This record gives sequence, C-alpha cells and structure tokens, in this order.
Amino acid sequence: MRCAMSGIGRFLEAVLCGFVVLLVLGCEQTAQPRSVPLLTPPAGKAPATTSAEDPQVQARQIVSDGLSDPNPQIRANAIEVVATTRDVRLMPKVQKLLADEVVPVRFAAALAVGDTQYSLAQNEIIGLLKDPNPNVVLAASYAVWRLGNEDYYKVLCSSIASDDQTLRANAALLLGKSGRQDGIRYLYWTLRRTDSSDKVVTQAAEAIAMLKDPAIYPKLWTRLISAYADDRVMGIRAMGALATPEAKNALTTMLDDPVPEVRLAAAEQLGRLGDRIGEAEILAVFEKNLLSGLDEQSQERIKMLAAMAIGEVATAETYKYLPPLLQDSSKVVRLSAAKAVLRASAGRLGR
Repeated sequence: MRCAMSGIGRFLEAVLCGFVVLLVLGCEQTAQPRSVPLLTPPAGKAPATTSAEDPQVQARQIVSDGLSDPNPQIRANAIEVVATTRDVRLMPKVQKLLADEVVPVRFAAALAVGDTQYSLAQNEIIGLLKDPNPNVVLAASYAVWRLGNEDYYKVLCSSIASDDQTLRANAALLLGKSGRQDGIRYLYWTLRRTDSSDKVVTQAAEAIAMLKDPAIYPKLWTRLISAYADDRVMGIRAMGALATPEAKNALTTMLDDPVPEVRLAAAEQLGRLGDRIGEAEILAVFEKNLLSGLDEQSQERIKMLAAMAIGEVATAETYKYLPPLLQDSSKVVRLSAAKAVLRASAGRLGR
C-alpha cells in the first residue's frame, strides 16, 4: 500500500516533458526500473556562465545542450521545451533526433514536429510512419496530420481502441492535443472501458479537459480530494487544461494544500490562466527556505516545480530567482528554469 506522499515523485517524473513520454518509457524494454526516478539523472556540472549573461542566452544554450545530452530522458525533456516554447531556431537539432536510437526520444521529436508544424522535417516524419514501435508511428501520424494530411487523424481515433495500454493512453493524449471536438466521444468510450488501466483513465480525463468539456469536472475533482499527492497534482494539471471558472476556483483552493509540490503545481496552472495569486507560494520556497532539511531529490522536485511556476506567473518578484536555477547542479532543474525563462520572456513578464 502506498503512503499519501510517496506518489508525488512518480508524477514528477513526467511533469517536465509531458505524461506521454513517460508512457512510452513504460513499454520500453530498456527503460529504467520504476524504483529509479526517470527524471533524476546524475547531477552534472552546471555550465560555466557569468551572472551578467543574458538569461535568455543561457536558457537557449541549456536547451541546446540538452538536445545532445547522453541521457535520453534529458534529450526528450529538452525536445519538449523546444515544442512548448515554439523555439524554431532549435528545431533543426530536434529534426536530427527523429533518428535517435531511443524510442521515447523519437516519439518526443515527432510530437515536437507536429506541435510546431515544422514542415522542413516532413520527409523524416513520413519515414517514421514505418517505425517498428507503434507509439512512434502514432506520434508520426499526429505530426503528419498537423502538417496537413487529414487522413492521419483517423490513426489517433483507431489507436484509442488498442489492447496496448500505453498506446491507448498516448492516443488519448494526442486526441486531447488535437483540439477536435469529435475526439470527445472516443475519449469517454475509453474512459469507461472496464479494461482501461489507471494511466489510460487519467490521460483520457485530462484529454477531455484539454477539449474543454465541462462535464469532466466531477471526475477531475475526485483527483483533487485524493489522499495521494500525485493524484492531486494530476488533477491540478487537468483542471488547468479545462480552464473553466469552476476549474479555476478549484485550483485556488489547492494553494492551501499541505504539500508544497501541490501548491506550486496549482500556482503554475493559475499563472497559465492569467492569475498570479500563487506568487506567494513561489516566493515562500526561497524566502522561507522551504528547501532546508530536505534530501537532494526532494529539493530537486521543488526547485523544478518552482521554476515552472515562475515561467507562468512571470512577475518581476519571482523572475529574479530564475538565474540561480539556471546554474543549478541538476540538469532537470536547469532545463525547467530554461523553459521558464523562455516562457516568461515571451512578452509575459510583468508585475
């Protein structure tokens, strides 16, 4: 039986690079055992930079370095940062990773091509439609559809019925990312199937939220009142995607959660919705020294979530804490801070 706190690290394995990449890792024979945190690589030496250097320059260099990192999870994380920030200057490096030997990296790269509609990689994407891994084929189908071939949307719909739970969950997420309302019926169908695993149910619910169907609110609320912190964080993420006034109110209540990771996740989602009420939770990490007495892994998680929250809340008071995070010994924290800098700098920084 898991304890109420133990699950938070398992969710945070996926929070930087997206749940979908974790799901692919779950079916890889070469994936690390579940007892080893996938997003906690050996701490590397921080890049040598001066405090006077432009944070945006540092951030872009950190992401570029991540794309060629020997750790495949870091490469996948860096790809997601490129896709999320729409930094097309780094897409040529992502394009090369479509031929990466590791499945989750190819998967993430294909999604990035689709998300950014990077047509220069069209030939490589078409080649991935014959990849031996069905998850990569699914991601390539999503990219080809995003590049203009409507027929490949059908692949997302048909994959939701797969007997493979990982493929089913990934298809659910991609239907959510598609923005097409006709995907809702497929998502509810798989959500209600008795043979859908917990990861499929979780992903289907979040995908329905991404498609803005308010009827999913009660399902998401059950996550917010769970005894387990990882469930609450996943519910927060889905509520942020739903983005209704009711969902926003629910997120506000989570700022009073006893677990700092949960409060920071709520602050991030509220910031993404344009509400900076969670600023105090971010500042508390640094000004009230919430990291004191925590083990290295717990500190890494909190710094990672604080960085991502800063990227969405984007106030001058919180932004000043990003430069030190760009110099952190943890590659994961540096990537999170880099993502936050690029997000906050895209016309978002204010008071």
